[in-house]
Amino acid sequence: MSTITHTLVDSRTMLRRNLLHAKRYPSLTLIVAALPIVFLLLFVFVLGDTLGAGLGGGGGRGDYLKYVIPGILVMGIAGGAQGTAISVAMDKTEGIIARFRTMAISRAAVLTGHVLGSLIQTAIGIMVVVAVALAIGFRPSANPMEWLGAIGMLALITFALTWLSVAMGMWCKTVEGASNLPMPLMLLPFFGSGFAPTEGMPAGVRWFSENQPFTPMIETLRGLLTGTPIGNDWIYAIGWCLVIAAIGYAWALKSYSKDHTS
Repeated sequence: MSTITHTLVDSRTMLRRNLLHAKRYPSLTLIVAALPIVFLLLFVFVLGDTLGAGLGGGGGRGDYLKYVIPGILVMGIAGGAQGTAISVAMDKTEGIIARFRTMAISRAAVLTGHVLGSLIQTAIGIMVVVAVALAIGFRPSANPMEWLGAIGMLALITFALTWLSVAMGMWCKTVEGASNLPMPLMLLPFFGSGFAPTEGMPAGVRWFSENQPFTPMIETLRGLLTGTPIGNDWIYAIGWCLVIAAIGYAWALKSYSKDHTS
């Protein structure tokens, strides 16, 4: 059996293990959707009229719903990444990863199983969020190709943040640390164009908002789903995703090879 075949077989086994874990604990999947839905309802029905008026053009709650959906989706993906970091840290602190390390299992497969399992869990959670958004009035203008582009963008963002979260989970010495370290990922959409246009922000905050990774991702999703101009944002979005995924992958493999619990 070649090295690649061995890795694929081991990855499939690890994926099955993580899916069984998700099946036994469905609350882990529901959590991915719960927080974004709470924020969606809060921002649309409590703050939507006021924030929508700030968009210009006489916008109200309906316009703000269209505006805020991309930020909510990215925040949901970041929330899923936090759950992944916790899951990896639990495997590490309970000694399961140490046990895997002594077995003839591809080191990449153990981590890939977590990534693939988290991709599926996050996808289910995001579908629930989109369903709630449609139920409360979100009407995207995307054609089938734009929907495919949006789904691909969401998958790429999830892939990148999940590898980064796996690395965080492997690096942290405690589950508590792994639950706190990904928190900035959930806050970044607030410091970007996820919930309000960057034009009205103070100069320093605006510079940060327009140059942080999540803003081009959000603007690309917004353009694909609602028809706003995308420009070069899709290039920056893909670039950021590839860089984050590469850093997360290298960091995770290095941490897997080094036991920080000793």
